[in-house]
Amino acid sequence: MKKIGFVIPWYGEKIGGGAEAELRGVVHHLKDAGVEVEVLTTCVECFASDWNRNFHKPGVTEEAGIPVRRFRVRKRDTAAFDRVNGKLMAGERLTPEEEKTFCKEMVNSKRLYSFLRRYGKDYGLFVFIPYMFGTTYYGCRVWPEKSILIPCLHDESYAYMECFREAFSKVRGMIFNAEPERLLAEKLYGVKGETFTTFGIGMETDWQADGERFRKKYGIEAPFILYAGRKDTGKRVDLLIRYFTEYREKNPGTELKLVLIGGGKVEIPDQENIIDLGFVDRQDKYDAYGAAEVFCNPSEMESFSIVIMESWLAGRPVMVNGACAVTKGFVEQAQGGICFGSYEEFEEGLKKLTEKKDEAEKMGENGRRYVLEHFDWGVITQRYIEYFKHLG
Repeated sequence: MKKIGFVIPWYGEKIGGGAEAELRGVVHHLKDAGVEVEVLTTCVECFASDWNRNFHKPGVTEEAGIPVRRFRVRKRDTAAFDRVNGKLMAGERLTPEEEKTFCKEMVNSKRLYSFLRRYGKDYGLFVFIPYMFGTTYYGCRVWPEKSILIPCLHDESYAYMECFREAFSKVRGMIFNAEPERLLAEKLYGVKGETFTTFGIGMETDWQADGERFRKKYGIEAPFILYAGRKDTGKRVDLLIRYFTEYREKNPGTELKLVLIGGGKVEIPDQENIIDLGFVDRQDKYDAYGAAEVFCNPSEMESFSIVIMESWLAGRPVMVNGACAVTKGFVEQAQGGICFGSYEEFEEGLKKLTEKKDEAEKMGENGRRYVLEHFDWGVITQRYIEYFKHLG
């Protein structure tokens, strides 16, 4: 098998982001399995940094055993990009010219694309992640016959851009994190066939959660519902806080609290019963899952959900937003929790999971079994290897 090149806008062992973490996991486990891999990226530091700034030096380095090849970015017209991106964020469609502006003024590196053109024959395949960045849009057009996308696709205004449909309909294949994502790509881009397939995301499963250790460390004795992730309206943390606040008001005798873990800022009206711990280390997060009555992911747009998988690995049930086809699908397949579409369903589900302990334990056990069968890294890595060999 020839070397596999993985292309992403930025790369680093410690930077955040779901697509970034997914790629790190894939390349590390493939390398450990004997597959020759290389990451091709820009010199930009991360998503939250200045996309005009070359933070890293260009060239090849080895990072945690992975060869990383970085290229300088081209200067962007940030104001032009912000104008068209603002329309997309408001749910508006762009004109063809505006779509060109979006792609051109995104994160881009002409030197990266030149390298792909010149040395593409030395690689068996190129894998691009995620879908909406210039490195994916322009990169996959260089060698479409050997381009694979891990799109991390959501049902959002960006996905409906005509330029993406034109480019992505020509690639060799796509690897999806969940079946609803594959169906969305088929609807939007007309892609189908055995090279357009659903793998999921690999999970580290060799850890233990100690709920008592978490309670002692943070002084939390009351039962609680847990949220872990970015705290912003895009993840609908505002909805979770609103529903939880209403739950407390309508159930004055409850001792239940809400514990938030992760970065970002969100308005917290009830400082006594909503505990924001900010960033915690990984083991503390694992222990928090074990201590929680239930984990809640209120997001409406997910292409996977590592946090609900982690909650299941800790043996705890989950609640998810019924408007998210991906997380709803996981919960129904695993029989590992409850979906809610309104406050009334949230209240009913929360009461069930906190009052009927046996049912909650069973859901947590179902979820753990589901993750081990489908998303253990050994399972996912073998899927990648067989897929690449098939395309070989």
